[in-house]
Amino acid sequence: MNRPEKIDFILAGVGGQGTILASDILTEAGYRSGYDVKKSEVHGMSQRGGSVESQVRWGSAVRSPLVEKGRADFLVGFEMLEAARWPAYLAPGGLALVNRYRIFPPAVNTGHADYPAEEEIDRRIAARARLVWWIDATGLAAGLGHPAAAGVVLLGALANYLPVADEVWQTVVQDLVPPRHVDLNRRAFAAGRALACPDGR
Repeated sequence: MNRPEKIDFILAGVGGQGTILASDILTEAGYRSGYDVKKSEVHGMSQRGGSVESQVRWGSAVRSPLVEKGRADFLVGFEMLEAARWPAYLAPGGLALVNRYRIFPPAVNTGHADYPAEEEIDRRIAARARLVWWIDATGLAAGLGHPAAAGVVLLGALANYLPVADEVWQTVVQDLVPPRHVDLNRRAFAAGRALACPDGR
């Protein structure tokens, strides 16, 4: 695989979905693959199911941790509505990987707002992305033992597009995940990696 000069990522989810762990793994994998790496996180009310967003940048020399609008190569959505907040950050030709999973925000639960239909969310993201890859990451993770491993399923799918050796991913997971969860997360990564990419990769 050709090695791009820079790769910018937006990861968006809800507290408790493993967004921060996934961004930590992604950051470390880039560093161990020889990139200069920067990361920025916004946790919001993550312990109460609030929005969690992480920006990760790989490059030959990265000066800012923040991704400029219209420059992200990948949008990774851990939750559908959270993914729909970020398509403006995608570069032309960018790729979106979206977990087909809903977590209703408080405004929806109290009847003050409607949750958009999946078709509307797809339309919003597809207006910017060259490809929207819908993945049942939570379902796959639950089948492996815990739905919180959905983020690592998404990373496994994302890895098909990144110039990182499999052994790097494996050692990063081992080093960053608590020992009792390493096997689950390795299997979650493998499940995502094994998915058939919609563009034939």
